[in-house]
Amino acid sequence: MSEISRSVLTVGELNRAIAESLQERFDTVWVSGEISNFKAYDSGHWYFSLKDEEGQIRCVMFRGRNGQVGFMPQSGDLVEVGASLGLYVPRGDVQLTVQVMRKAGLGGLYEAFLKLKEKLAKAGLFDEAVKQAIPTHPRAIGIITSPQAAALKDVLSTLARRAPHIPLVIYPTLVQGPDAPAGIIAALNTANAAAEVDVILLVRGGGSIEDLWAFNDEQLAYALADSTIPIVCGVGHETDFTIADFVADVRAPTPTGAAELAAPRRDQLLGELVSLQQALLQRLTLRLEREAQTLDQLTLRLNHALPNPERMREQLTFLRQRLSQSWLVRVESWQQGQTHLAAQLEALNPQRTLERGYAVIMRGMGEEAYAVRSPLELRPQETLQVRLAEGEAEIVLGAVKQK
Repeated sequence: MSEISRSVLTVGELNRAIAESLQERFDTVWVSGEISNFKAYDSGHWYFSLKDEEGQIRCVMFRGRNGQVGFMPQSGDLVEVGASLGLYVPRGDVQLTVQVMRKAGLGGLYEAFLKLKEKLAKAGLFDEAVKQAIPTHPRAIGIITSPQAAALKDVLSTLARRAPHIPLVIYPTLVQGPDAPAGIIAALNTANAAAEVDVILLVRGGGSIEDLWAFNDEQLAYALADSTIPIVCGVGHETDFTIADFVADVRAPTPTGAAELAAPRRDQLLGELVSLQQALLQRLTLRLEREAQTLDQLTLRLNHALPNPERMREQLTFLRQRLSQSWLVRVESWQQGQTHLAAQLEALNPQRTLERGYAVIMRGMGEEAYAVRSPLELRPQETLQVRLAEGEAEIVLGAVKQK
């Protein structure tokens, strides 16, 4: 009976023995499968299951590890994970504690991505301390992308709607393929040498990891870090992450998001101007009220202290004249400030540019219309809208000769 008693284990003891056995038997395993029941908790930890047609297994990936994944997994994603096999003692469930995750079939590329990401992080290229601030009121915006990219149309449309008064400079380059990194670096160097824009948008639409691989180039990463002009990176979809995203001064979820981050809305600028005018008037009024109160106090003191009423009246008249002159000077200064601000606002009006003899070539109608900014976009026999100072006209291009 005593032998039987000594061989009886508690449930916890048995589960811990199984857990230790699994850990000794399996060091690190690579497992592929489809994610299901994915949940990201407020703690930052991920809980999910991996399944295939033959079975499933529970998984956990803790916050310190999943921050290196580079994409947000979703139920239905096919992935490969490197994990340790163990047993969750309280429930007796076999589970994988995931250390590394990559999208299935991308082993070599994804491993290269993670290695380069770790290398550049150690080199300090991702540090917040080296990030440049994006200007709130850029005088000009640069765009680095392919002229044929759909992302360019989205960016131009967004900028035309939000800030049509801001000039744009397009630095064309390939954004896919083996020659793309060198092309993007050359465009960056051109933009920095010209120093004609205050912020650069590096944009490209979504695609597979192979399509976006140009933005995982090490030399491009250092070129982005060396740029003296702040860079907003809007590459791919919201769930896509590239090395360029981590190096850029600001990452936008999409190309359209990059345009929205870089360009202030015109109505916001007008609102800021009104706020400045109100603040100026309020400060001027408060100052004049303080001066008037000081004058009242001096008048009271004069009435009680000075023996000569005539002299007191003269001083009072003099003080009133000074107050009147001060008021006129301050009002004139405020009016000049108002005139200057109004002139600045008028200078931003696109209509004034048209009245100087310029024209805007538009493609599309209504809210879908956007400005044509490059001769590469013009095509013979295309119908376009021309916006002039005194109206619009519809034209059909005969031939296009680029210069």
